[in-house]
Amino acid sequence: MALGGGPLGAIIGRYPSFAAADDQDPGGGVIRHDRKCRDWPFLLLFAAFWVAMIVNSSFGFNQGNPLRLTFGLDYKGNICGSRHGDPDLRELDVRYWMNPNQVYQSGLKSSHIDLPDAKAICLMECPLPAEDGLNFVCDYPEGDIRLSIDDWIDRDYDYFEFLTPDMRNSSLQLQGPCYPVIFPSVNVYWSCQFIARASNVSLKHWQQMGGVSIDENMLIDKTIHNAINSKSAVLKRYVADIGKSWPVLLLCGGFLPLVLSVIWLLMIRYFVAGMPWITVVVFNALVISVTMFFYIKAGWIGHDPLTVVIGESDPYVNIGGREINHLHAASVLMTIVMILAFLTSIAIARRILVATSVLKVAAKVIGEVHALISFPTVPFLILAIFYIFWFSATLHLFSAGQVIRNDCNTDCCSYDLKLGKVNCDSCCGYSIHYTPHIGIAILFHFFGCYWATQFFIGCSSTVIAGSIASYYWARGEVSHDIPFRTVVSSLKRMVCYSLGSVALGSLIVSIIEWLRFILETLRRRLKFVDSAHDSWFGKTVSSSSQCCLGCIDWTLKSVNRNAYIMIAITGKGFFKASALATGLIIKNVLRIGKVNVIGDVILMLGKLCVSLLCALFAFIMLDKHKYRSGHNKISSPLVPVLVSWALGYIVAKLFFAVVEMSIDTIILSFCQDTEEHQGNAQYAPPLLMETLDEESELQRLTEGP
Repeated sequence: MALGGGPLGAIIGRYPSFAAADDQDPGGGVIRHDRKCRDWPFLLLFAAFWVAMIVNSSFGFNQGNPLRLTFGLDYKGNICGSRHGDPDLRELDVRYWMNPNQVYQSGLKSSHIDLPDAKAICLMECPLPAEDGLNFVCDYPEGDIRLSIDDWIDRDYDYFEFLTPDMRNSSLQLQGPCYPVIFPSVNVYWSCQFIARASNVSLKHWQQMGGVSIDENMLIDKTIHNAINSKSAVLKRYVADIGKSWPVLLLCGGFLPLVLSVIWLLMIRYFVAGMPWITVVVFNALVISVTMFFYIKAGWIGHDPLTVVIGESDPYVNIGGREINHLHAASVLMTIVMILAFLTSIAIARRILVATSVLKVAAKVIGEVHALISFPTVPFLILAIFYIFWFSATLHLFSAGQVIRNDCNTDCCSYDLKLGKVNCDSCCGYSIHYTPHIGIAILFHFFGCYWATQFFIGCSSTVIAGSIASYYWARGEVSHDIPFRTVVSSLKRMVCYSLGSVALGSLIVSIIEWLRFILETLRRRLKFVDSAHDSWFGKTVSSSSQCCLGCIDWTLKSVNRNAYIMIAITGKGFFKASALATGLIIKNVLRIGKVNVIGDVILMLGKLCVSLLCALFAFIMLDKHKYRSGHNKISSPLVPVLVSWALGYIVAKLFFAVVEMSIDTIILSFCQDTEEHQGNAQYAPPLLMETLDEESELQRLTEGP
């Protein structure tokens, strides 16, 4: 296949006449002279996308408040724990519903009152009934109540003895400003959940004082429990967990995978013969270890399960939550992964020798092009800065709703200390309302993260491919320039000519991935309203569409990787480079497939080893007291562990691309070399020729282990 009127070797400068044109660029030659900026409209689109990302994030920084993700609102619309409330609530973190009858009524289907409209204030801790009398929790001191917030706290929120007769009478009618503490309560994710077990002593004192009847139904427990465990509340807590565990993410999602990936590359360089076996063994050990940690937190083994209660609580009171259910599901999933990992290891055991041979080729390349090991730190630092910005914007976008008064039809009255009388006109509470455009902004924010990640990984892969191509085609001529200048020259070519092509390739993958996400979301929603999905035909169509999109996504990622190689070699646009790469692969699929696939499997296991070790360290760090109590208590280790795993995988992907792209680039170059020289490659390393020789390979496979 001739490109631009000549063989591919000339394009990447294996001929001295071309190489002399630029002695700063080994293998350069026509590679710089014959290039121009490709797919530039998509580079402009990517630049416009960054502008939109900044504007979108600015909206979140302007409107959001991450405290809303963790703490609730009081009846005045203040965020518990906020220093900007009225009054200052910086030490008052726990939301407490004062009127037990309102809580009970909000759980009735026929009631017009909702729990957000029940009167709630912020306290330091959940109150408990008195053992030998009756405690009260009174409203924030103001008006005729001449107490400071500190004095109010010191009195355990009780100034009943200072009330006027009118105030006492309204309090006995459960209209405030003071309310009896009849039910014990526990701090469940910064909201006091009632335990439907009224104190007989306190209830007797309340009745003797002439207080109105108080409902003791179990509904008072379930109402708050359902509110705390709603899907939106759990989602907010999961997002808040990311902010609380940022030191874990920095270490386990940034520094640790960086170190582990470099160590893995160095071991590939100096200990390549044993690395496939080490990778398989370590992978299985890590899968088992992570699964055991999930079992522990799910409460299936050991005595350290996840608890939803903050602080001390009655050990005989068992309170569940969605987070615990999610850990159970994750434990089941990890069990399946553990079994599949073991079976996969058995299946590939006899092919390890093939992987060793192809990894030796990559090890030789890394040994000669030294800068390849350190180059991925450049995209790593760029991605690290981007993720710090992105996660911060995520916290603000998820909390960017407006705090507004509810529109309720409730007939209720409460004592207003400022007015000095019972007020029946302001019963509605406050809620955080999210408009549809906030949801769109969040979706765009996630799409932007995926596209940016794919773009930077694609840029890194293209630079590596250009360096390896120069190494392959310039062997023996300009080897003294190979160690560093090939990487610098490849980086210059990518920045000057191929950014648009990389932007296009990463955009295509991102769009397909998000189409899968949208279709899956629609499928989950429609199955509740469309009975067709319950039929055999509906389920078959749904599953088939997901399978097809998954295959397309996998194929596109593979094509992208090979397209980046041809972009680095030829300087063509994305679609032309994809066609060239696909043509070479199809012509040589029987020759390269059997070694390339097993090599990719070992590399995938290596990336999973790095990411699983990051997840394991995240589990260990999150098990410390710092993240199990107080303000830094996370609702569940699930999300921080998954984020650490994902970040670890991305970092490993950046560094493992050195080996991955080395293998793929040399194989594609080998295919073209073979085609140009009537089936006999002239520039391939001897070890590669031995590995890819069809007769030797077939003989090795038929001989068995």
